[in-house]
Amino acid sequence: MNRFNEYALLAYPRGKKHKKRRRKRRFWFLLISFAIAALLLFIYFQRNVTRVLISISEATMRASTTVAVNDAVYYTLSDEMRYEDLVTITRDNDGNIVAVAANPLKINKIARDTASISQSNLKNLSLNGIPVPLGALTGIEAFAGLGPSIHFRIIPVSSVSCDFSSTFESVGINQTKHSIYLNIIADISIVMPSRTENFAVLTEILVGEWVIVGDIPDAYLQSDIFGNKPNLSA
Repeated sequence: MNRFNEYALLAYPRGKKHKKRRRKRRFWFLLISFAIAALLLFIYFQRNVTRVLISISEATMRASTTVAVNDAVYYTLSDEMRYEDLVTITRDNDGNIVAVAANPLKINKIARDTASISQSNLKNLSLNGIPVPLGALTGIEAFAGLGPSIHFRIIPVSSVSCDFSSTFESVGINQTKHSIYLNIIADISIVMPSRTENFAVLTEILVGEWVIVGDIPDAYLQSDIFGNKPNLSA
């Protein structure tokens, strides 16, 4: 019995050390497994989920931009706006048209106000984040529209600029249709932790169309009185 007890006492420390080694090996195994799983999950999220989130965010921001711009145009363009408010036509003593010029004060005010209001509207529309269906988190596009929506906080950075353009089109003898457009360009950046997406939304608004009676010099027909590249229909 004494010899047996001595063997038991000698074996116990060895068994304790063995258990500690097994615990340590298990700990490192679990730690490495967790790190590999986290890495694989990150790669999957980066390649699939982020791509779907960017697509949904871009589509949402494009729709929000359209709403923001249309609301801004509603406030800046008056229904009673006259052709003379935007363009000045100079005639000679015989009534012939000798000059067609834009009214810089009026068009600059409209462009500035439209850009400012559009940018403010766009900022307000993006405060609540982007609604993303729960199915989009699978990274599978077929499931992107399934499930309840959750709101993702993103950082939309937008810059809105406006300018005018116009076209001349012959509509009869001594008659020319002058169409004036307001061009609104919204440059948007969607900033996410792992990626930044940039895109632009161009909105062209027809301000009005007016028929000018009288011959217009070719120098004006072949150019844009607002200084942009001509887009001739005549």
